[in-house]
Amino acid sequence: MSPEQCFADIDSCAHHIAERLGADLRVAAPLGLGKPHGLLNALYQLTKADTSRSLSLYTALSLTRPRPAPGLEARFLGPFVERHFGADAVDPDYAVDQARNALPSNVAVHEFYMQSGALLHSGSAQRNYISQNYTHVARDLAVQDINLLVQLVARRETQDGVRYSLSSNPDLTLDFIEQVVQSGKPRPLCVAVVHPDLPYVSGHAEVARDYFDIELRTETSPPLFAVPRQPLDVVEYALGMHASALVRDGGCLQIGIGALSDALVHALRWRQQDNTQWRRALVALDPRGGTHALATRIGGLAPFRTGLYGASEMVMDGFMHLQRAGVLKRRAWDNMALERAAASGRLSPDTPGGHYLRGAFFLGSRDLYAWIASIERDDPDALDMCRVSNVNHLYGDHQALACLQRRGARFFNTCMMASLMGSAVSDGLENGEVVSGVGGQYNFVAMAHELPDGRSVLLLRSTRQGSGGVETNIRWNYGHTTIPRHLRDLFVTEYGVADLRGKTDSECIEAMLAISDARFIDALCAEAKAHGKLSSDFQVPERWRNNRPDYLREALSPWQSKGTLVPFPFGSDFTEVEQQLIPALSWLKSRQSTWRGRFEILSAALKPGAPVAGEDEAVARMELDKPSSMGDRAWRLVLRAALRRTGKPIETVEATRGTDTTRSE
Repeated sequence: MSPEQCFADIDSCAHHIAERLGADLRVAAPLGLGKPHGLLNALYQLTKADTSRSLSLYTALSLTRPRPAPGLEARFLGPFVERHFGADAVDPDYAVDQARNALPSNVAVHEFYMQSGALLHSGSAQRNYISQNYTHVARDLAVQDINLLVQLVARRETQDGVRYSLSSNPDLTLDFIEQVVQSGKPRPLCVAVVHPDLPYVSGHAEVARDYFDIELRTETSPPLFAVPRQPLDVVEYALGMHASALVRDGGCLQIGIGALSDALVHALRWRQQDNTQWRRALVALDPRGGTHALATRIGGLAPFRTGLYGASEMVMDGFMHLQRAGVLKRRAWDNMALERAAASGRLSPDTPGGHYLRGAFFLGSRDLYAWIASIERDDPDALDMCRVSNVNHLYGDHQALACLQRRGARFFNTCMMASLMGSAVSDGLENGEVVSGVGGQYNFVAMAHELPDGRSVLLLRSTRQGSGGVETNIRWNYGHTTIPRHLRDLFVTEYGVADLRGKTDSECIEAMLAISDARFIDALCAEAKAHGKLSSDFQVPERWRNNRPDYLREALSPWQSKGTLVPFPFGSDFTEVEQQLIPALSWLKSRQSTWRGRFEILSAALKPGAPVAGEDEAVARMELDKPSSMGDRAWRLVLRAALRRTGKPIETVEATRGTDTTRSE
């Protein structure tokens, strides 16, 4: 069978849906990449223009292009956003309106996961947020009387007719529709919006053409949302180094997105490709041997011979880099892979097969999307995109197989803060405001405790820049918890690893103090003693006093100077001039929130020092080389000062010109 109707025009499709379903639209749309922005915008505008209509949207991670603040940020990001995302990019209109508190009263948007920090000041987003574990979303959606599901899909002509792939988002659609049908409720109208650039992924992500009631396929489509690659600093590199020693060869890996995950991926790749230098860098960071001891007991220090198997709700660029480096290569069979191999005649006793990566949704760079497309072409068994219930927990008929696939599992997730006794704050603030969402973090933490040799690893920077200066991310206590302390396991900061599993409260406190920034250890220690959780005669070991940023910089400086630890280890979406501007603008931003910092900026502007290499090009990129006002002249003065604080002197660049800085020893 085929869809009842096919449309080539977005507005015609939207009007048809509105007439068919009536005045009350209750819409489900995938998170992230799988949302058809054009169709959602048309439905939203129809509702916005007619107060007799209503729209309730259930979704997550509504991706919008950055909207820079006026000033230097706009001068830097404006040209980049236009170049990177493309002139034809389309944002979800409801998300733009929601961010500026401008949603009409007849529209409600419910998200279980938000772009981190993007909707802190949106009243409607905060009120309509639904706090859910990822694996519970389909269950909860099934009772919301959803009458419309819209999804971006890939389309393929086959000998048996047209097939669709849920591609980037089989995560919730399959579970949701199945639960609706099983409950006896009416199946929602399902609309497939075909995108020509969305990679076709077969296997569990593939559905027959009659799965959808309507197909929308336009002549042109906006570019897929590509996440810009972010720079890494010495703190993140140090953290990634410690974390990479916790991974066991032949094990299973789950990671998320962001700078800390990128640092872990880089360190795992380094461990594989230049093991001697990786070990030397780890010794430089960890002279007292705490991470080495843990690596011997639960992780590893050698390159990966058997390799890793990936099982992660999110497939991101890091898995691509690990596969290319020969790290992600351990394969696991499932029933579908066996059936496909047998049907194609590829199954024999010595057949290397099965998948080495299982995920529920993917999101990342354009390079990632091209890699996924190449996998489908060259090795279709390698990637299994499937429903989230098969990735994020062990329950159901796949439990025994999942336990075998996920042997030696290491589930790496990030958090914003942690308490001395092992609770974690990942999704919100103590005043109730939601920063992002729980997502699948609880799922993976709980799974780690169920698997015989699984471990949960929460990554966090030991400090952050607050309104009053540097603040510790390790607290005595905090008024909001994402992961409770009874599920405490491994925490990693740039200063090492704290193994909290099965430990007493006082042992946990000591372990967390050992990976805290030295500037806050005494105050944290005093708080723990005041509450009777740490012995009154406990003394802070002198070696913990080395937990400072300057120690990290000194320890890793040999590899930074060799070009092993560069800001963009996986390539950059920014030009060379923009890469020079990033640390300068970050330096300014980190000092604008305090009087002391603003005084430092003023002093630097009045006494800027000697010019640095590329300074004039950077000023020109910000369109400040020919200032037309007093304000522009002030911005140019401040920018030059920041560039000279963060750039390389001209004589240093001249001295190293022509040398190879891309290899380690």
